[in-house]
Amino acid sequence: MFDYIIVGAGQAGLAMAYQLKKANANFLILDSAEEIGASWLKRWDSLKLFTPTEFNHLPGMPFPAAKGHYPDKHEVANYFKSYVEQFKLPVKLGQKVLKVAKSNNSFDVQCLQQSYQCKQVIIASGPFHTPFIPACHESLSCDIQQIHSSDYRNPEQLIEGDTLVVGAGDSGFQILKEIAEYSDNSHVYFSGSTSSLTIPQELLGKTVWWWFKLFGVLSVSKFSWIGKKIKQKMQPVIGIDIKSLLSSSNITAVGHTLDASENTVCCQLATLNTIKNIIWSTGFRADFSWIEDIKLDEHGYPVNYRGIGATKGMYFIGLPWMYTRGSATLGGVHKDAEFLINEMEKHPLNVFALETKSESQPVAV
Repeated sequence: MFDYIIVGAGQAGLAMAYQLKKANANFLILDSAEEIGASWLKRWDSLKLFTPTEFNHLPGMPFPAAKGHYPDKHEVANYFKSYVEQFKLPVKLGQKVLKVAKSNNSFDVQCLQQSYQCKQVIIASGPFHTPFIPACHESLSCDIQQIHSSDYRNPEQLIEGDTLVVGAGDSGFQILKEIAEYSDNSHVYFSGSTSSLTIPQELLGKTVWWWFKLFGVLSVSKFSWIGKKIKQKMQPVIGIDIKSLLSSSNITAVGHTLDASENTVCCQLATLNTIKNIIWSTGFRADFSWIEDIKLDEHGYPVNYRGIGATKGMYFIGLPWMYTRGSATLGGVHKDAEFLINEMEKHPLNVFALETKSESQPVAV
């Protein structure tokens, strides 16, 4: 039996594994992928981080690139691979976790071909699990190619004809920009809000993340007054001038998508019947149904206090705003890992519990 099992070998799982390794803990990391960094490699080809090198360090090993460089997905994946090798982290790949169940004072972590037992479990599976696509997509003709952003790689996937990009987040605007630049003889339509907050990638010669750090934006607690205000605001789009992009001659903004049927897509500002491709950049839904008897909040995320779960012996790391804005970022997750390892060392059998549906301080039992 292991003392700890970490579910997920992404940035959060690796940051936590580093702390457990330093503590000489008996632990194992399980990941469903066949290689380290797979979740990054599956994303679109032109993807680059918004954060430069100096904001992308995992604990104990700096990101291997010059200051000011914005890494691409391959560099991130290779960094993760090197990180595992550097610290000889015990990772078992190809182990999709189907169920986590507590029995007495231990956990049974069930995978497809075998099960593992541990005293404590750390869920680092990330916040985004199931691609979300509006229900109206089922009514569209099979002649229209539909791709969720999680399956989008590059414009060469598109069939000849007009394209509709749905979704006003970072990924939506990045994909919209790439397709518009690629499309010579076809038109690109954008469906979504055109009033998203835009922040330049650099300001007065400094990266926007330098300014965030200077003003403490990345470190304020979600329980603080300013943290609550920031959390309530829509996630800004970084590095893309939306107004300039939407003024391109081959892009037309059509408002939100309302309905669809056969070859017709009804939007707020237009009815489209020439669409041959739709890119659904409409996000993901969290799915923690594989964890038995878990308590979820109103957003579908596990009830926890700074990663300490409502079930004794269960921890979480890498969730959005788990404690700060940086909790789900490559360069910010280490702070939550440090907090958790300190709590684990103070309470090696995890004597914490949370009041149901509460984010109050943990109560010793």
